[in-house]
Amino acid sequence: MQISASLVKELRERTGAGMMECKKALQETGGNLDAAIEAMRKSGAAKAEKKAGRIAAEGIILIRQNPKLNRAAIVEVNCETDFVAKDTNFQTFANRVADLIESRQPADQETLKNLVTGAGHTLEAERLELVAKIGENVSVRRFEVISCSGDNIGAYLHGARIGVLVDMDGGDPELAKDIAMHIAASRPICVDESGIPAEMLASEREIYRAQAADSGKPAAIVEKMIAGKVRKFINENTLLGQPFVKDPDQTVAAVLQTNSARVLTFVRFEVGEGLEKKVDNFVEEVMAQAKA
Repeated sequence: MQISASLVKELRERTGAGMMECKKALQETGGNLDAAIEAMRKSGAAKAEKKAGRIAAEGIILIRQNPKLNRAAIVEVNCETDFVAKDTNFQTFANRVADLIESRQPADQETLKNLVTGAGHTLEAERLELVAKIGENVSVRRFEVISCSGDNIGAYLHGARIGVLVDMDGGDPELAKDIAMHIAASRPICVDESGIPAEMLASEREIYRAQAADSGKPAAIVEKMIAGKVRKFINENTLLGQPFVKDPDQTVAAVLQTNSARVLTFVRFEVGEGLEKKVDNFVEEVMAQAKA
């Protein structure tokens, strides 16, 4: 069957697929545009399934704030390469995800996947279409919504790779943003000592005890050394114990106290943290192709 160029063009505009793929789909469906779109969606889902196991450790962090409701959302959307992270199609999808999370506040990943978007499809269907279109695995890795319990929400994005939200009681919006910036730079694991997992502190104590075992010092001195190192660990890893990035002569705790403020909670996302990133070995790749 002869397929007109205008029909191929229309299918390409509606799906974003390549010209030859559009022409093939129209030929297989007898020129039926809707049937071709459905066939391409099914094909896209199959392709996406094959890519689902591939590591997606690049991507972007997005933040949405709703001042009227004193609410904010943060999300990490991943892809496989930095090149795709800058792609318009990927960024459009990621922004839609961020908007949905802030406005609909899904309880978990499964609920988010099944939300119906403005296009009339579920978000998961859109993700599968995007995977087929760009040829990389795409995933919504994690998200959080903060409904502010305090007076101010601080938000800070470092490019598109690090994002922070802070729920702060007292102070002002400028201080809340400064604290968010500090968290982005200094990577505290929690607000104060009470937030450090007991097993983490126990592990640190054992490491310091092993290091001091051969020091030859009396047991009482060794215990003081261990206590000092544990205290240093706590200060370095808690928000309140860290030197404030904009004034290292003061701790964050001192800055907050001066401004009659208190950080209730914070969220810090960094693209790909904790994920194993794919490392391409181009020499091996060329050698493999040469042997083939």
